[in-house]
Amino acid sequence: MKVVTWNLNSIRAREERLLSWLSRQAPDVVCLQETKVTDEQFPHDAVKELGYHAAVHGQKTYNGVAILSREPIDDIRIGFGDGVDDPQARCICGMIQGARFISVYVPNGDKPESDKYVYKQEWLERLFAYLDKTHAPETPLLISGDFNIAPEPADVAEPDVWRGSVLFNPDMTGVITRLLGWGLEDVVRKHNPEPGLYSWWDYRQLGFPRNKGLRIDHILATPELASRTTSAGVDRDERKGSKPSDHAPVMAELDWP
Repeated sequence: MKVVTWNLNSIRAREERLLSWLSRQAPDVVCLQETKVTDEQFPHDAVKELGYHAAVHGQKTYNGVAILSREPIDDIRIGFGDGVDDPQARCICGMIQGARFISVYVPNGDKPESDKYVYKQEWLERLFAYLDKTHAPETPLLISGDFNIAPEPADVAEPDVWRGSVLFNPDMTGVITRLLGWGLEDVVRKHNPEPGLYSWWDYRQLGFPRNKGLRIDHILATPELASRTTSAGVDRDERKGSKPSDHAPVMAELDWP
């Protein structure tokens, strides 16, 4: 099974790129973020023609998450189900071939002193409560997406430049530590222990050509799935060409079911 997470930064702007990539790569499960369209505007027919089922949680202009799968998606759940009135579409999950897949788009946070950073912290606490209430490390679970967090200095091309930002500071790196402590494994790091592997590059200042990136898109899995992964990496080629997303697809291969 090939599993991919990809922040498209607008499916409207990159629909043809997505469809072409699906045709070439033929992944089994794709977790998407920043679709930036309502459910009705999502290209359901186009992905169906390529053989994919789609579970979608969108909103107009901002955010939006989705899961595409070659196999049916069962028990689809939207958001955290915690009763909080939050209009931002940032979490969707479903069962595929006996495993639970979650696609998340963690808030960026803007600046550490901003209300948006407070929202990011609160959202992450809700994520932990959601995992504690509805999932368990003993079950086959894979959570992937744009976490807007670089876990370690090895995940940042210029740590001194980014240190203290909303993407790379002790509070945020501590979040990844908590997720791993909860019972998840970072499968990309598992198969790529060396530094310098990134998933996001700023459009400005030749970020991608100079490889001045950050690894903020992650695939985390409980031990039952993580132990079955055979490889993982980043599809850098999809960051090239005309009008790419600022994120590249992050992929993992696993022997499942």
